[in-house]
Amino acid sequence: MPKFKIYKVITHVAAWLLFMAFPLLFLGEGLNGNSDSLQVLKSYHYWLFCLTYIFLFYINSYFFIPRLFLKGKYISYGVIVLVLFSLVFFLQPFDRMVRNNRDDRGWHREQQAEWKSLQQGNSLSGDIDHRPWNHQRGRPRRIDAISLFIFLIIIALSTAVKTMQQWQLTEQRVAQAEADRASAELSFLKAQINPHFLFNTLNNIYSMAITGSEHAADSIMKLSNIMRYVTDEVTDNFVPLQSEIDCISDYIELQRLRIGKTTPIDFVVVGNTAKKVIAPLILMTFVENVFKYGISKREYSPIEIKIVVLDSGIAFFCQNHVFLNRTETETGSTGIGIKNTRQRLDRLYPGKYLLSIENDNEKYSVNLTLQS
Repeated sequence: MPKFKIYKVITHVAAWLLFMAFPLLFLGEGLNGNSDSLQVLKSYHYWLFCLTYIFLFYINSYFFIPRLFLKGKYISYGVIVLVLFSLVFFLQPFDRMVRNNRDDRGWHREQQAEWKSLQQGNSLSGDIDHRPWNHQRGRPRRIDAISLFIFLIIIALSTAVKTMQQWQLTEQRVAQAEADRASAELSFLKAQINPHFLFNTLNNIYSMAITGSEHAADSIMKLSNIMRYVTDEVTDNFVPLQSEIDCISDYIELQRLRIGKTTPIDFVVVGNTAKKVIAPLILMTFVENVFKYGISKREYSPIEIKIVVLDSGIAFFCQNHVFLNRTETETGSTGIGIKNTRQRLDRLYPGKYLLSIENDNEKYSVNLTLQS
């Protein structure tokens, strides 16, 4: 049984034991100061009182509230409550319990006193009609206000408890649906990024194979490492930072094989990467765009990529030259990668990241800070 259900059962049992203890506290004290709690427990009227309200609580919570009140059948529910109210009015569980307790403890003693007086010659014949049992027969029905008050409390409490449980259940379902939707969106965004990245890398290897480059086999091995990372680890929302760095390193080495001497690459990692995690392909997206839009075989186009591991998080910086002959650069668009990365950052690092992208038509710079 789940811990929550065990806690719920214990709470209900404790609450009803407390409820059943109150009559014992008020009715269990004898006339001579002796405890008559055991006598009260043996009373049929005591158990009728307790079971009546226990029954009302649960039938209202688990039958009338779910099937009538929560489904908008307020008139039917109101009629049911009035019927139950009338039953309690005529049943008078509290008044019957109190009167029965008084009968057991007092009336028999009064009878014994009267018979004793009769035996001693003190005739009470003129007072016979005023004995308690005769007087009870002639009196009109009293309104048991305490029973009705307890009824209203039980109905209100059971309604509030069940309504609160239903509200919490609805909130949990909404939260779960939102989490499932966000997870589906993240999976979709990753699915967009992964083919985009792999497609570009395969094009690079294809170009080397066409030209008969001796580095083609090494490139295939590095691509294999990247694909293993993408397929095995990217399915998680967070992966070890070192895995992301290894993927970036392999990608940079693949790019070194196809670019010329006009594109020096300064790739630096500072700090201890152990025990650090990061959302997969977050940094990879910016690195990919650096090589996609920031290199030229004719012009000097240095690339700088730096990852700094801090106690409080991770800092990433990359910079490349801007070439105005690139349509994507001129329009300020770098494809779906940057847009999807922003969405993933909003989902996975809400309020815990700073992303700054600067483009002054000469250099394109990205500064990203992720808090742990």
